[in-house]
Amino acid sequence: MPHDSHDHDHPHALLPPDPALRVKALETILTQKGLIDPAALDEIIDTYENKVGPRNGARVVAKAWREPEFLEELRKDATSVLADLGYYGRQGEHMVVVENTPEVHNIVVCTLCSCYPWPLLGIPPAWYKSDAYRARVVREPRKVLADFGVALEDETAVRVWDSTAEVRYLVIPMRPEGTEGWSEEALADIVSRDSMVGTALAAVQP
Repeated sequence: MPHDSHDHDHPHALLPPDPALRVKALETILTQKGLIDPAALDEIIDTYENKVGPRNGARVVAKAWREPEFLEELRKDATSVLADLGYYGRQGEHMVVVENTPEVHNIVVCTLCSCYPWPLLGIPPAWYKSDAYRARVVREPRKVLADFGVALEDETAVRVWDSTAEVRYLVIPMRPEGTEGWSEEALADIVSRDSMVGTALAAVQP
């Protein structure tokens, strides 16, 4: 039985296979139906990508690098300390910080869904939500890190933290050598989103 007319009535039949194009096409359809305002949508995306995070998390890391007392406060009660800085709200509850050292490298995943600290890191990247990342990083974290271009010393242990609705994690990456005396703003510039998830290292660009 022909299904042409029925298929074209279904939104998915109008969407291209490429994910980015599908999102744009879906946005166009919803705009035409008057269900969303593109300007408002752009503002929300800009807020989470550039204002809410991951710059917020980078500032926290930079402050922790510069101020040992602040880092100690984060260790004791990250949720309260971050809330005092204004980093709280949806997906930002129950925060724990974990620190990378020469002995231990931390990496974060959410094996059940995609719990992620939005107020600190912004919108979670697609790879963080993918089934491949969520499954592989628990079984073979070193291989996953290698896929991201992170090569660790053999003696460095890898610790995987499973984020949930009850607790979310922020990785404090190791401070790169040669950054002594840098301002907090300059330090924040070298802290990437991925380094705060554990899939990258903080590094000074040549």
